[in-house]
Amino acid sequence: MTAPLPTIGALLPRDLPVADVLPFVRDVEELGFEELWVVEDCFFRGGIAQAAVALASTSRLRVGVGILPAAARNVAFAALELATLAELYPGRLVAGVGHGMPGWIRQVGAWPASPLTLLDEQLAALRAILRGEEVTTDGRYVRLDAVRLDSPPTVPPPVLAGVRGPRSLEVAGRAADGVVLAEPVTPEYVRAVRDQAAGGPDLRVVAYEIAAVDDDVAAARARARAALLWVGEPDVAVHLVGLPFADDLARLRAEHTDRHAFAAALPDAWVDELAVVGTPSDARRRLAELADAGTDGVVLVPVGPDPLAALHRLARVLPG
Repeated sequence: MTAPLPTIGALLPRDLPVADVLPFVRDVEELGFEELWVVEDCFFRGGIAQAAVALASTSRLRVGVGILPAAARNVAFAALELATLAELYPGRLVAGVGHGMPGWIRQVGAWPASPLTLLDEQLAALRAILRGEEVTTDGRYVRLDAVRLDSPPTVPPPVLAGVRGPRSLEVAGRAADGVVLAEPVTPEYVRAVRDQAAGGPDLRVVAYEIAAVDDDVAAARARARAALLWVGEPDVAVHLVGLPFADDLARLRAEHTDRHAFAAALPDAWVDELAVVGTPSDARRRLAELADAGTDGVVLVPVGPDPLAALHRLARVLPG
């Protein structure tokens, strides 16, 4: 039996010109997407600030923050910010917390000696505080003395872990409400994530996906291919486990020192596996495959020179 389509959201591009931010956010809601996800990448825009603006500018859209680097914030103050948004917009916030990109976190002098320990402690404390509990803990990184929100949100936001490796997924399975997976996400990767996280059916899996929809499949592939420049990098290898072409992709990347040449050489069949791409029916078929594998939500990443136009094309996959 084919699973229903997952929740379909859209990603707010991190480098979108400021004049286009509010039109993009409002279009996401008006077009019928269920979620908007914002990113906190160095050194573009802050995740909490973007989420606040998106929530205030829309009436029903659920807004996900993907992700807040655990090492960049004191957990009590992160909880304070998230609780404020959850209190003002009940049921419309999803919080994502993760390691962050090591290069960026080292750049600001915050990379911990044990990222796994920090994430485990941060997730446990953050969820407890958001539930309105009084938290006292003396961990390696998180030390709190009777911390409790004066006005906890009536609907605590779910806290998802933005992680990718097996050990981090184990932490997510026991300490988070779900996981946020960076692109590319294949059905094989989703099944592996569910096995490694071992969080049971209640663990929510959200997948970011490069996405290009067009009646001209070649045009859609061309836009997606240009956004897959980095898919041969070492950090992405865990996303490719189980794919029959994983070794061939690694060899192709080794043959092309230039990322653009590498992306141009990606076979069409690989692009179709690494992105949500093609006609609206092609894209819906891929979304159904991801749902069958255990994906609860897909966040479509618009690609191409005009993100607003790309967003409108992506809306063609929405039900109804």
